[in-house]
Amino acid sequence: MKVVFLQDVPHMAVAGEVKEVADGYGRNFLLPKKLAVLATPSALKMVEVDRRADDLRRARSDAEIAKLSQALEGTQVVLKAHAGAQDRLFGSITSADIARELHSQSGIDIDKRRIELEEPIRHLGSYEVAIRLARDMIPKIKVIVEQEEG
Repeated sequence: MKVVFLQDVPHMAVAGEVKEVADGYGRNFLLPKKLAVLATPSALKMVEVDRRADDLRRARSDAEIAKLSQALEGTQVVLKAHAGAQDRLFGSITSADIARELHSQSGIDIDKRRIELEEPIRHLGSYEVAIRLARDMIPKIKVIVEQEEG
């Protein structure tokens, strides 16, 4: 029996894939649970339309990420913190602090989990920080930590 998978089935197929399966498996498991439908011409056409829509959605998303990456590249974020002897901060600057300040300075919302800090910043100075937007789009911003007045 030839079926078109509507959902991912572990160790069998991914959604949208057309595969030949045993008649009993298809009739007794895949079809009743709506994991697959019979591979009719209309079902194949539906899968092709869905695939095209996914490709278009992915292309739009990639364009938006590229635009955001370009906007972020080279951005400077200035943070003020209390520091003691040897320019050591009393607390630390985390990715959440950087995300918050980036939003307040430039209006760009970035999830703190996308900001790649090996460890929190604990000294005054200038740091280059990577932001992983996608697998191949990693803009770098400059984080400047200055002494807070008072």
